[in-house]
Formats: sequence, C-alpha cells, structure tokens
Amino acid sequence: MTTSPSVTAAPPLPHTWQPLLTRVVLLGLAAVSVAFFALIAVIGAPDWQRHDRVGIGGSGVLFALVLVVLARPRARADRDGLTVVNFVRRRRLAWPEIVAVNLHQGDPWVTLDLADGGTLAVVAIQPGAGRRQAWRMTQELRACVDAYGTARR
Repeated sequence: MTTSPSVTAAPPLPHTWQPLLTRVVLLGLAAVSVAFFALIAVIGAPDWQRHDRVGIGGSGVLFALVLVVLARPRARADRDGLTVVNFVRRRRLAWPEIVAVNLHQGDPWVTLDLADGGTLAVVAIQPGAGRRQAWRMTQELRACVDAYGTARR
C-alpha cells in the first residue's frame, strides 16, 4: 500500500492514533440511541407498564454501551512504549517488544509482530476510516518503532 509519501520521522511524543470519524459517528449514534429509546419509553403505548418503559429505556442504554465499546480503539505512544486499546482489552508494550508494524492490502487494521512471536491487532489504525490516513498512521507508528525500539534493543 503506497498511496502517500513515506513518513520518515516519528511524530512528537506523546502521540495518539484513533479513527476520529468512526469515533464521532459511533458516539453520536450512542447519544441518539439513548434519546430515541427514552422518547419511545416516554411516549409509548398507554397500556405499557412501568417495567415495559424501563425495559425500552434500558435497551437504549445497552445499545449505546455497545457503541461506546466499538468507539474505544486507540493507540498512544510515549517515550517508553505503546499502549494499544482495542474493544475490550488494553495492552502496554515497551518499544523493543515491537518487531514490525504491518498493514497489507485488504487488512482490516494494523497488526504488530511482537518479539515473543505473537501478534497484536491495533484496531485504532484501520483503512476503513480512510486509506491514506491509515497508511500515514502506519508509517508514523513504524517511525516510532524504528526510533525508539531499536535504540534500546
């Protein structure tokens, strides 16, 4: 994937990567869902009981919580390493633990090859939120790994 010029220098740290448009849309939908379900609960059928209305309102809150979880992904770099927050898990990595940063054509998000032989998805950097933006973010993360990971290995 070479849709934009290479980034050669690491961004100033601390630096956070997150799919901003995706986050705005999901959090906006969460607010709308709470308001919509609350409205339905209030103006619903006259024969609804209190538990019906609470159930409808609670469904809106539950739906909103799922959207908030989907909006969580981010990656935050500082001098000591990278914190990857995916949907429900958070993982802290020291720079030397990251061997490679990968984003191949068709991948849903960036993956990190780790020194222990494992991989870690970085859902915060995803081409679905914009290919050029994802490629730029990937290059910035690679530059950080190159600048801070190899110096301490």
